Amino acid sequence: MKNEPRIIKLPKINDPRGNLTYIESENHLPFEIKRAFWIYDVPGGEVRGGHAKKQLEEFIVALTGSFDVSVDDGMNKITYTLNRSYYGLYIPNLYWRELSNFSTNSVALYLVSRSYEKDDYIYHYEDFRKLKDGI
Repeated sequence: MKNEPRIIKLPKINDPRGNLTYIESENHLPFEIKRAFWIYDVPGGEVRGGHAKKQLEEFIVALTGSFDVSVDDGMNKITYTLNRSYYGLYIPNLYWRELSNFSTNSVALYLVSRSYEKDDYIYHYEDFRKLKDGI
């Protein structure tokens, strides 16, 4: 499969006492997990993201609540709604992303392929487009 954003369904073990979902990087993700972080308590109307990564790949799961993730390759933009904790969105490097429409008490879990490196971020859309046009 081409290296592009896509929804990945995770295992869901149904149990009357409560369901269980898990992630194993070698079995479910196209990268080894190097770091995890989460975003929560997002005020109504706020947008997160608004950047691209030069090398980092990420996988985003809505652990609770829901939100939209818009991904842009410089020419096309697709918006995914994440609202189930057993589905996540894989975003390869060199895609612009924005998260919006956070529901109350939503939690966005990120599993990523690299440690934090400030120089890996592209914060200006025009810089992103120039880099994509040069590839």
